[in-house]
Amino acid sequence: MEPVNRTVVSEFFLKGFSGYPALECLLFPLCSAMYLVTLLGNMAIVAVSMVDAHLHTPMYFFLGNLSILDICYTSTFVPLMLVHLLSSQKTISFIGCAIQMCLSLSTGSTECLLLTIMAYDRYLAICRPLRYPVLMSPRLCVLLVGAAWVFCLIKSVTETVITMKLPFCGHRVVSHFTCEILAVLKLACGDTSVSEDFLLVGAILLLPVPLALICLSYTLILATILRMPSAAGCRKAFSTCLAHLAVVLLFYSTVIFMYMKPKSKEVHISDEVFTVLYAMVTPMLNPVIYSLRNKEVREAAKKVCGSRQACR
Repeated sequence: MEPVNRTVVSEFFLKGFSGYPALECLLFPLCSAMYLVTLLGNMAIVAVSMVDAHLHTPMYFFLGNLSILDICYTSTFVPLMLVHLLSSQKTISFIGCAIQMCLSLSTGSTECLLLTIMAYDRYLAICRPLRYPVLMSPRLCVLLVGAAWVFCLIKSVTETVITMKLPFCGHRVVSHFTCEILAVLKLACGDTSVSEDFLLVGAILLLPVPLALICLSYTLILATILRMPSAAGCRKAFSTCLAHLAVVLLFYSTVIFMYMKPKSKEVHISDEVFTVLYAMVTPMLNPVIYSLRNKEVREAAKKVCGSRQACR
């Protein structure tokens, strides 16, 4: 009686920019270069923060984790997207789609929490400098980061399982260049209310709430900085915060645009462009922002490069 509803979807077709062949030819070298810069820049941040003993502090421990997250997030979809930009066969298996969805959700969600943790770290360092080594101990750093990774992984697995268990009635064309959960949900022919409720709760927990905590942290930081008698101390405090603020603004502005905007049934090319911005530009710019604004990172990088040349 319902043969269509029982049709099993074994793979999905990722539409992406397939309707714009000229745009695909332009995007391939651009995205390849951006991905390479993302990998090299973030791997350099991780390597420098591990090699230089002066950077074995909570701030650079969190920065190293942010770089690892950026590498993991972009690697969940960029390699396959690059293949699809050159190929007419733009398919992904059902299992592959679920894995991609889960990993991209997990790493993106973890970054939201990690940026909040980094703001809290700056608050303690500037507003509670004497107690900072005790309050932000190495054990607490590992605990905070580990809890963020585990919580977001469990949340993402739950959202992915609920979504992928929905009936798709043979619908397999995803209007996106990745298995993005909202795009896949549009293909479902069953009741999606449970999945949408989970996504709404997750969006509230990982967007407005962390952003409010970040704003609170920096309000308290600003109040403390303005009370500092030393101009040099003010400049140093501002310097350590500006890079993080720039990353937060870039990250949250694009995420809020993509996930908190009103729903529309049609997918516009502008949505795809902003998704590329969120997915690739932010991870690429993070190491650039931190290296340009942070004197310690620049000096550590020079030291590492100098030691390698000396060895040769």
